[in-house]
Amino acid sequence: MNGGPSGFHNAPVTRTIVIASTMLTIAFGFRSRPLRLGLDYQGIFQNFRLWRVLSSALAFSSTPELMFGLYLLYYFRLFERQIGSNKYSVFVVFSLMFSTLLEVLALVIFKDFNLSMLASGPYGLIFASFIPFYFDVPVSTRFNMFNIHLSDKSFVYLGGLQLLLSSWKRSLVPGICGILAGSLYRLNVFGIRRIKFPKVLASFFSRLAWSSAGNSTHTTPRRNVIRNMHYTGQPAQGNYSTAGRAPAPEPSESAVDTLVSMGFDSTSARQALRQARNDINVATNILLEDQTRSQ
Repeated sequence: MNGGPSGFHNAPVTRTIVIASTMLTIAFGFRSRPLRLGLDYQGIFQNFRLWRVLSSALAFSSTPELMFGLYLLYYFRLFERQIGSNKYSVFVVFSLMFSTLLEVLALVIFKDFNLSMLASGPYGLIFASFIPFYFDVPVSTRFNMFNIHLSDKSFVYLGGLQLLLSSWKRSLVPGICGILAGSLYRLNVFGIRRIKFPKVLASFFSRLAWSSAGNSTHTTPRRNVIRNMHYTGQPAQGNYSTAGRAPAPEPSESAVDTLVSMGFDSTSARQALRQARNDINVATNILLEDQTRSQ
């Protein structure tokens, strides 16, 4: 199972987070301080080392955590492609801020239970993303392995479980805080899902991130559809006219699988691909615009 077209095409926010997380982890690792990046009660409330709030939100404590974390961040770029970079930026900020507040609260509550320091890294964002992944990304393949029923989503769950238990209590608490943050976002507390950043601020990640023009063979102009929409797929009924054109060829299975992996059902994906004449980018816009009209 993949997160759609390879690379960071249409996912500049995810690209920026991956780059920042990698560079900070390497930078702190060279200084031999990887285990001091996480939040701890003494550092926050007694020594006022507030810089750890930033470091704990981006830099991982170890190389294995970095590898699993980057895999999950890269996969979850499909949500940015679905809702647009603007609303995904809101999701990122809300997830990291709220999960960090919950982590600080957990340090206060469990300070007498030998919870001295939490694991660092974007656990809040990663595990918040498991909420829409669980509810809105459909299973496209099922299979058995050693008499165990698995699906194409199982490998993502296994990667998340490995990261969640990588440092036991130190990583378990941030992971749970991220799940809670993702649940609150889905429940639209404070009307968070209706919020959008100003256009100037929303384009920050696009300007900051490196160009990804070479990561895709599709260069069709398109706009992000970032209106108030949910992480869900609905049948496409777009009004993209094909009048006066030759009949479009039957959509390829690989193109259908790509759209299905992004959360759309196969029937809608095939219809949109026919209307878009097998252009995946245009078909994605058809599906997203139809979702917006149905809200």
